[in-house]
Amino acid sequence: MKTNRYLAALTAFLLFTATGLIKAQDQPYITVTTMHWNMDKEDFSMDKWMEMEKEYRDKVINKNDLIKATAVYQHLYTPDSRELVFVTMYDNWNDIDLAQKKNNELVQTAWPDEASRKAFMQELNSNYDDFHSDEIYAMLPGAKFLSAAPTEDMVLYVRVNHMAYPEDGSQKEFMEMHNWFTENLVKKNDYVKAYYPHMHAWGADRREMVDAWLYASMADLDKATENQEKLFEEAMPDEAERRAWNQKGRKYFTGVHKDYLYSYLHELSKPLQSTTEEGK
Repeated sequence: MKTNRYLAALTAFLLFTATGLIKAQDQPYITVTTMHWNMDKEDFSMDKWMEMEKEYRDKVINKNDLIKATAVYQHLYTPDSRELVFVTMYDNWNDIDLAQKKNNELVQTAWPDEASRKAFMQELNSNYDDFHSDEIYAMLPGAKFLSAAPTEDMVLYVRVNHMAYPEDGSQKEFMEMHNWFTENLVKKNDYVKAYYPHMHAWGADRREMVDAWLYASMADLDKATENQEKLFEEAMPDEAERRAWNQKGRKYFTGVHKDYLYSYLHELSKPLQSTTEEGK
C-alpha cells in the first residue's frame, strides 16, 4: 500500500474549521465504540453472531430515526486483531442521548418478554470482551457520502493525524484550502467511494483529526492514491505552486500519525447516502 505523500499536509487545513464547529450543537456528530472479540468464548460462531447483530439492527437501530447512519468495521490491518468498531452518526449533539433512550424503548418493543430479552442480549454480548472504548467526533465539512448502499464488504482506511496549533494560522485561509481540496481531490476521485473527515469532540486526545476513506477494494486504495496525485497536478499545474501549497499546510501537522485498515461489513451497516450531485 502506498501512502499519499501529500495527505498529511492536505488534510491539516481542517484544524481551524473545527474551532467553530465544536462549539455548535446543530451539526453532525459521530460516536465510535471500539469493541473486542471475547477470545474465551468456546462456542463462538461467526454466522450466529452475524445473525444476532442483524436481528438487533433490524429491530432497533434501523428503526431509530434519530440515528442518521451506522457502520460496523472489523480488523483488517490494525495493532489489535480483536477489534470491532461500531460507528454511529447523529444530526446533532443532543440526539446522541435521545437516540440511546429510543433504542431502549425499541428493545422493549422488540422483545416484550423480559426473560427472552435478557437471554438475547446476554447471548449477543457474550461475543464481546468487557473492555471497550468510546470517542465522540465532530463531522467536518467536505464529506463525500456513498452514492448507493453497498452490496459487498469494502475497505476503510483510517488516518489519525496529530495536529499542531500554529499562531500564524487562520480559519479563512484554511477554509479556502479545505474547499479546494474537497472539490478537486476528493469529489473528483472516483476510486474514493466515501470520505469522512472528523475531529475530536470528546475523548482521550484533543489533537486528533481523523480522515476515513472508503474504497471498494485494497487495489482501489492504491489507485485512489495515484489518482489523487494526478488530480493535484491537473488542478495545480505549477510545481512550485504545489510545493508552496503543501508547505502551507505542514505547519498544522506535528508529523505524528497512525494508520488503520478495516473491513466494512455491509450487512450490518446503515450508510448515509448522498442525495445531490454535490454530495457524491
